[in-house]
Amino acid sequence: MDASDLLRNSLLQLSKQEKIRDVIEKAPVSRSVVKRFVPGAERADVVGAASEIAASGRLSTIDYLGEDTTDLAQARHTRDAYLSLLTALRDQGLTEGGAVEVSLKLSALGQALPGDGNAIALDHAREICELAKQGGTTVTLDMEDHTTTDLTLDALRELRVDFPTVGAVLQAYLYRTEADCRDLAHAGSRVRLCKGAYKEPESVAFQSGADVDKSYVRCLKILMQGEGYPMVASHDPRLIEIAGALAGQAGRDPRSFEYQMLYGIRPEEQKRISDRGDQMRVYIPYGQEWYGYLMRRMAEKPANVMFFLRGVATKS
Repeated sequence: MDASDLLRNSLLQLSKQEKIRDVIEKAPVSRSVVKRFVPGAERADVVGAASEIAASGRLSTIDYLGEDTTDLAQARHTRDAYLSLLTALRDQGLTEGGAVEVSLKLSALGQALPGDGNAIALDHAREICELAKQGGTTVTLDMEDHTTTDLTLDALRELRVDFPTVGAVLQAYLYRTEADCRDLAHAGSRVRLCKGAYKEPESVAFQSGADVDKSYVRCLKILMQGEGYPMVASHDPRLIEIAGALAGQAGRDPRSFEYQMLYGIRPEEQKRISDRGDQMRVYIPYGQEWYGYLMRRMAEKPANVMFFLRGVATKS
């Protein structure tokens, strides 16, 4: 394991440490530094960010932060937050043609609740999908750790019966993902391919960055050669270049796939890709539950750690 892999694993461990979380969340610098990655805690903050991104010609998908909900009231609150968000976006004219969509974590909607958790989360997701459809947009189901992969794909199949444009997320670091790509590379299927941002055991996932990159390319080839709609979620210049080459080899129209990047990371590159005529969608998170999200972003890219530390050094 090299230094970058060790750093990644350490940060993923920190994402679960409540004591460290308390220290970071209470530090005065944290809120100002994290605003690069999370536009704010309130609906107005993220609607404003989505409006700015739309004005620049980019698309976006919005995530209301939170996961692993074990309280029914909180699961309902998350559902209601998405419904209010979609209403606000529709009223601003931002949902037409899928310009702004939303990304859901089923665990935030109640999947982990005892008893009927899966059914509750699916019902909540259906309500969100219905309102998204009415506004002219759609939903993507975020993927979480490997223990929920099958449950998420089961929910995807059920939702696609009534809402065929619901998107899936697949994580290249899992050994199973090439097979999942083959299953989902069919007409009408929207698939976001990312590297993966959870700490997974060696029994189910590649551990080195190099192996994850190779898996990403193999999976991307399957998606680009298929009949679905690939969504290339990466900030890696080399992988982005490979994605463009694979799209060209497959004879894909620029409207038949898209690139995706996170809010606050490589914004100039996002604009460059959009300006050259390719589709670029920005993943925008918002809400109070930003700590776990931030730690996973740090784990994905060491440069993000340096940005955070520079902010602390400058403002402390």
